Amino acid sequence: MSNLETAQDPQTLRRVAIEPVTRVEGHGKVTILLDQDDHVHQVRLHIVEFRGFEAFIEGRPYTEVPVTVQRLCGICPVSHHLAAAKAMDVVAGYGPLAPTAEKLRRLLHCGQIVQSHALHFFYLASPDLLLGFESEVAKRNIVGVAAAFPDLAKQGILTRKFGQEVIRHIVGKRIHGTGCIPGGMNKALTAAERDLLRIDVDQIVAWSREAIGLARRLHETQPEFYDRFGESRANMMGLVDANGGLDFYHGGLRAKDADGKTIFDHADTSTYRNLLGEQTKPWSYMKFPYIRSLGAENGWYRVGPLARVQIADFLPSPQAEEERKTFRAAGGGKPVHGALLTHWARLIEMLCAAELLRDLLDDPDIVGTDLMADKGPMREEGIGVIEAPRGTLIHHYRVADDDLVSFCNLIVSTTNNNQAMNEAIRSVATQFLDGRELTEGLLNHIEVALRAYDPCLSCATHALGDMPLEVELVDANGALVSRVRKG
Repeated sequence: MSNLETAQDPQTLRRVAIEPVTRVEGHGKVTILLDQDDHVHQVRLHIVEFRGFEAFIEGRPYTEVPVTVQRLCGICPVSHHLAAAKAMDVVAGYGPLAPTAEKLRRLLHCGQIVQSHALHFFYLASPDLLLGFESEVAKRNIVGVAAAFPDLAKQGILTRKFGQEVIRHIVGKRIHGTGCIPGGMNKALTAAERDLLRIDVDQIVAWSREAIGLARRLHETQPEFYDRFGESRANMMGLVDANGGLDFYHGGLRAKDADGKTIFDHADTSTYRNLLGEQTKPWSYMKFPYIRSLGAENGWYRVGPLARVQIADFLPSPQAEEERKTFRAAGGGKPVHGALLTHWARLIEMLCAAELLRDLLDDPDIVGTDLMADKGPMREEGIGVIEAPRGTLIHHYRVADDDLVSFCNLIVSTTNNNQAMNEAIRSVATQFLDGRELTEGLLNHIEVALRAYDPCLSCATHALGDMPLEVELVDANGALVSRVRKG
C-alpha cells in the first residue's frame, strides 16, 4: 500500500473523479478520496475500457496476427505490427531476416517513433508546458499553442507528417499498413520513394534538435520544479544492443534500480516470463507487471524515454548521444525520476530516430529487393519484443498444429508503466492538492503527470484477469433484456 493510501473507511471520504482523462489515447479516469479537511487519502488511475485482444486473437491464423493486432491502436499500430511480426518470424521457422527486410523494418520503426513523439510533445504535452498548467481551459490545447507559438506548432505538425510519410511509403498506409509479414516484408522501397523522403530528413533532424533546446530551456527556468514534479523513484527497463547502446528494434533486456544499479542485463527476451510477473487489481482493467526477483511490492518499474536514455550506455547516433550526455549531466550523472523530464528524454529519442532514419535512407540496401528470409521448420511458440515509443512492448504467442493461435499474451508499454503512473499522480496529489480546495487547474496537475508517460490506454486494456465485468443486453428501445456479471 502506498503511504498515501490510508486504511480509513472509504465510505467516510469524499470522492473526486477526473473523468475522462484528457489529451491521452484511450479512456481512463482518476479518482481521489479526500477527508473533510481536503487531505488526500487515496489516488488511483482506473482504466475503464475493455477490448479483449488477448482473447479474441486466439483461433485466428498466425499469418493474420501482425495485421490484426495493430488494430489495438491508431496511434502506435506500427509498434504492434512489428512486435507481432518478430514473434511470427520465429513461429513460422524463418532464420535471420534479409538485410533489406530488417533495415526496412528499422526504417519503419524510426518513422513511427518520430511521428509518435512529435504528436505527443507538440499536440498533447506542449499546451501545459508552454501555456501553463492552470491556463484558460479553452486555449490549453494545440490550437492555443498554434496561436501563441505558430512557428513551433508548424514544425511539430510537419515533423509528425514526415514520420507518417515514412510509414506510408513502407507499408502502404499511414495507419494500419500491411508491410511486415512472417519472414520479412511484402514490398520494396523504390529509389524514387527513398529520394522523396531524403529531401526533408535533414530538416527533421534540425527541428528535433531545436525541440530539445526548448525542453532544456524549460528545465533551466525551474530546475527544482521539473526535477520533483510527479517524481517516483522507479526501477527502469529497456532493450540494449550487445555493446550496451539503445536499440529500438532488437536486443537484450536490461533493468536497473532507481539508483542505477543493474538488476539484470542482456537478458534474452524469450525468457521474459522468468524475469517479469503480472498482477491484477480489482479497480483497473490494466495489469501490474513487476520484476520477479524484487517481488510485486518493490519490483514495479518504468519503461519508455526516461528509462531508456538512463539505462543505455550510449545512443546510436552522434547528435542524440551528445544531447543524452547533457541530459545526464543536468541530473549530476545520477538517475532522475521527475515525470516532466520524460519530455526532454522523449525529444532526445526523436532526434535519435531522425538521425537513424537518415542513415538508413543513405544505405544502399534500403532499396534492395531481397525481402524474405530462409524458411525452416515451424515452431510452437514465438516472442517478439521491441521498444515502442512509449516503452518496452512484448508480444507472446503459441500456435497449434492447425496454424491457429492457441495463446496470446501482450505486455504493452503503458501496462509496464502502470504502477509508475499511479505513483506519479500520488506524488503530485501529495505535493499540490493535499489540504487545498480543488480547482480545475490543480486537477490538471494530475493529468499533466499522466500525460508525461504518453499513456496509450487502448493498448493497455486487453486482459481481463480476475477483474469484474458487467455486460448488459438492451433492445432497440433501450429496455434491459438481460445482464451478466463476472466477478
